[in-house]
Amino acid sequence: MSTLAAVAVAGSAALATPRIAEAIAGPDISHFKLENGMEVVVIPDRRTPVVTHMVWYRVGSADEEAGKTGIAHFLEHLMFKGTKKNPSGRFSKVLAEIGGQENAFTSQDYTAYFQRVAKEHLPMLMEFEADRMTGLVLTDANVLPERDVVLEERRSRTDSDPSAILSEAAQAALFANHPYGKPVIGWEHEIRALNRQDALDFYRVHYAPNNAILIVAGDVSADEVRTLAEKTYGAIPAGTSINPRVRPEEPEPRAQRRVELTDPRVRQPQLSRYYLAPSYANAAVGEAEALDVLAHILGSGSLSRLYRALVVEQQVAVNAGAWYQGTALDKGRFGVYATPRPGTSLDALETAIDGVLAKVVAEGVESAELERAKTRLIADSVYAQDNQSRLARMYGAGMTTGSTVEQIRTWPDRIREVRPETVREAARKWLELRRSVTSRLLPAAPKTEKPS
Repeated sequence: MSTLAAVAVAGSAALATPRIAEAIAGPDISHFKLENGMEVVVIPDRRTPVVTHMVWYRVGSADEEAGKTGIAHFLEHLMFKGTKKNPSGRFSKVLAEIGGQENAFTSQDYTAYFQRVAKEHLPMLMEFEADRMTGLVLTDANVLPERDVVLEERRSRTDSDPSAILSEAAQAALFANHPYGKPVIGWEHEIRALNRQDALDFYRVHYAPNNAILIVAGDVSADEVRTLAEKTYGAIPAGTSINPRVRPEEPEPRAQRRVELTDPRVRQPQLSRYYLAPSYANAAVGEAEALDVLAHILGSGSLSRLYRALVVEQQVAVNAGAWYQGTALDKGRFGVYATPRPGTSLDALETAIDGVLAKVVAEGVESAELERAKTRLIADSVYAQDNQSRLARMYGAGMTTGSTVEQIRTWPDRIREVRPETVREAARKWLELRRSVTSRLLPAAPKTEKPS
């Protein structure tokens, strides 16, 4: 699983208290399978009579057929168009009437649908969601206008934002062969060509109980959920077209790549770099955890290496940070970024970043900053126990990208075992320029008038 958002806690000693130690262990999570192959995870939370219900499909943009980018995300939109039993809008209308919440999202590796309601409405939720798992009704009348909605979403979120355009280009440069190089929303020209049959074909291949994980968090027991799930989802036959997810393998990179965008809409230059790195699904033992800790040490908060060096000491940046995206079925990414202080060139800023990274590779990390990073990461996983939706998302994202329930549950234990030498080795091994794409975002130079 990838690092959760940082949560400040004072001192590592706080983690030694019985209350915190108990919280780290997490709730008594149940995990079982229905006869049709659908996995079910139950996360009890008895504090309020509320439940979070999520269905995760093991399919995302990286599973799309060549030439049909965006179909996974497009189908996510179309899943709200209704079935014969529940025509378009009925599901959402009923949820609104009972004060429920709903949404959906698509990533490279999964597509998820979730609702949050009072406990007594859980049976109804399962009936609605099970119905649209196989009963979706699509016509040109509801497909084509929704395609226009997706195109507008792409225009507003990507094409009108120079930083998003550059990020998309950097992602494509980082993954030369793997489908992670494609944008989740799809390329515009391919979105325009998607049609009703494309959506139905994708739906019929990938949407089946044996390609899905049901996660229910809240005021329920495993027996309650099992009974309801068997009655609703269990009545759906297993899909016959679900096969292992085989994708093109990304070759070992040999040369660093650089992308640059100059745009008149840019007001503040930016510098960022992506490194190709292993994910939790394919890293060596302890390696992904070391990368999570390294990202925290390098770039999380005002005490991080990059912030102290670039913003406070050298005063060449107004912000700086780092991150690790380890939740992926295939390769992951490690990133660093900074925004230059006015008067500082991107060349000078990049040199300063390289200096910070080189020092970690050469000298390793200090025990105090290592313990501080581990404390913050573990504390964040503790605080996640207080949020049903966050817990459900942690388990859904982890399980759809190759982690087991036990691996997700024991993540804090493995973070605790990270040592200074493993962090230094992770930096040495994975923060090589040949593994990277460096991005530069620049404002357009002012136009000069030609002499008359």
